[in-house]
Amino acid sequence: MNTLATPYLAGDGKVAGRFRVWPGSPHELGATWDGSGTNFALFSAHAEAVELCLFDDTGTREIARIRLPEHTHEVWHGYLPDVRIGQLYGFRVYGPYAPEQGDRFNPHKLLLDPYAKGLVGEVKWHDALFGYQVGHDDGDLSFSDVDSAPYMPKCQVVDTAYTWGGETFHPNPWHDTILYEMHARGFTMRHPGVPPDRRGTFAGLAEAPVVEYLKGLGITAVELLPVHAFLHDRHLIERGVRNYWGYNSIGFFAPHPEYLGKGGLNEFKIFVQVMHDAGIEVILDVVYNHTAEGNHLGPTLSFRGIDNRSYYHLMGDNPRYYNDFTGTGNALELRHRNVLRMVTDSLRYWVEEMRVDGFRFDLATTLARVNGTYDQHAGFLDAVAQDPVLSRAKLIAEPWDTGMGGYQVGRFPPGWAEWNDRYRDTVRKFWKGDDGQMAELASRLSGSADIFGHQGRKPWASINFVTAHDGFTLNDLVSYNEKHNEANGEDNRDGHSDNRSWNHGAEGPTDDPGIVALRRRQRRNFLLTLLMSQGVPMLVAGDEFGRSQQGNNNAYCQDNPLSWLDWQRIDESGQELLSFTKALIKLRRSHLVFHRSRFFQGDVIPGTSVKDVTWLRPDGEEMSEQDWGDGNARTLGMLLSGEAGQMHLTESGEPEPDQTFLVWLNASHLDMTCRTPPLPAGVRWHVVADTLAAGPKHNAAGARTMGGKAATSSKKGRVFLAARSALILERREVGKMEREGTASRPKV
Repeated sequence: MNTLATPYLAGDGKVAGRFRVWPGSPHELGATWDGSGTNFALFSAHAEAVELCLFDDTGTREIARIRLPEHTHEVWHGYLPDVRIGQLYGFRVYGPYAPEQGDRFNPHKLLLDPYAKGLVGEVKWHDALFGYQVGHDDGDLSFSDVDSAPYMPKCQVVDTAYTWGGETFHPNPWHDTILYEMHARGFTMRHPGVPPDRRGTFAGLAEAPVVEYLKGLGITAVELLPVHAFLHDRHLIERGVRNYWGYNSIGFFAPHPEYLGKGGLNEFKIFVQVMHDAGIEVILDVVYNHTAEGNHLGPTLSFRGIDNRSYYHLMGDNPRYYNDFTGTGNALELRHRNVLRMVTDSLRYWVEEMRVDGFRFDLATTLARVNGTYDQHAGFLDAVAQDPVLSRAKLIAEPWDTGMGGYQVGRFPPGWAEWNDRYRDTVRKFWKGDDGQMAELASRLSGSADIFGHQGRKPWASINFVTAHDGFTLNDLVSYNEKHNEANGEDNRDGHSDNRSWNHGAEGPTDDPGIVALRRRQRRNFLLTLLMSQGVPMLVAGDEFGRSQQGNNNAYCQDNPLSWLDWQRIDESGQELLSFTKALIKLRRSHLVFHRSRFFQGDVIPGTSVKDVTWLRPDGEEMSEQDWGDGNARTLGMLLSGEAGQMHLTESGEPEPDQTFLVWLNASHLDMTCRTPPLPAGVRWHVVADTLAAGPKHNAAGARTMGGKAATSSKKGRVFLAARSALILERREVGKMEREGTASRPKV
């Protein structure tokens, strides 16, 4: 069907003629305000014509329809000297409607500009949004001539000018990074220190109580769940829920409208500015692997109607259908130069104009598929690597997708960090008490060199996490054996069933004091393990004070108090856990042995007589090959030599070593008495972290005590290690301990 042959007019068939149109430029895509007028440019390789539609301030009345006069190198463009900042607009694109050939042009459908930097309104679900007649016997092969404009949000011409603070922000080095995954809306929706009209927005995240909390926690970077404009899916709205997480992008330049208040686009920039002023980086979780238009039966909102064949990864033998590596119905075709350009332009925009510091790429394997297969030299990965702006940003891959060969952990190129799900699974299984975890646990604690130790990659390539937005919260991980996702309306079929979780004797909340105490200890065990591991730790907002989602491990559609952080209900145990987390973060950041920029080798450090890391059995002897194969072993010591972590240079220019630490982890149900390495006279092991918070007391020097006696001696020390608990001991000179006192160092 050739729709260009029958030009389509709006409503009353009239087109306002007060707007002058000049040829304009094809070089800057989207709507670009230059101080006098606005240039419009839209890429479409297969279109036959493009119309720019202008709307009144309410977005309800189309006031002009203007055919873009120029077509240069597959870009349709025109300059309108009479269009100003704030103008609402959209596109209608003409061309063949032939789904069986991959073309789905339909000028009856108002389309969003892929480069729009501002959106107004939201999708109002209606059959008019579909390019075909919903319910027709021919399905998507039928054609809909109903105007979709009344049900579509509108793009907005914006002015991106903003006066940034004078000081240049310098991000933390990778090895000193602590990520904090948070939701831009859910973090403040119930925050008593945020004014009600700012809750759920970037302006709310910029409020002083929020900034002070994040700074006091000690994290170095916030990682926001998707903030690009996204849709609330039709099937969710019909079920009475919404797309809370936001992994359903419809625009890659515009912030999600619901996250902006009266200050508009500048609210995001102010948020970034105040984060930087607090020394905190901003990382965005981005979704470039697919769009919200879904499969062949999805709506026509933007890319599908602009140039379906160029934007999407279609099946070669039947382009009516989409290759789906993401489980969402479609995948963007990054092999196409203009689609790749759109993604890299978007990334540069957020770095250069919005000043974010990095990105976490959802289902990143899809971005690097060539002819359906993951390729470390795919165009996207090479483009980012050579880009002088993007290659300097923090780049984090979720190194898998749902397609064949999608699991690529450890196989992304140098310069990338990756979510390490093997860390998550191993640590969960260890603290649950599963058999045979010792060897893999040691690898995960020491930075996963077996996965990332190649091509000059560093320990920070491993993003370590125990929990994430997708799955149980930390509190629920120790409180539920099974997922409880009934509120999602999918009969509890959604979400992962293999969670490596343990409820410790009761499913969900309980008043049993023994179970409650053990759960609290296990939360501390997980946090201690995470923050003392080599690599980059990632915390999930609220885990530091025990947030629960009532056993829901897939709260993607729960935009309500189930997912929002409840700041007013942090009980005594929550405050205790929060203090514990803060102290662990401070301890980690104070000592380089916990976040080295090089992998441990397990060998003697040149110029010394000690190994960088030594793995110990409970009897104090070094682990042997036979010990690593003992499936019943559940207690491990990790001796970190201070020589392996340089603190700073002395006045004479000599490097001063860090302190030496001994970490003990006991996942057994039995108490253990562990021997510590011999120490010279005048040196003791000092307990600096103890997950048995309600256990033995500490003496004036901070040493753990057993029956009133010091837990360690200067020669052949011993330390009591309770069942399912962890300890960190620091080697210190007794005189120095007395001089400094316990308040001079981070104390957990």
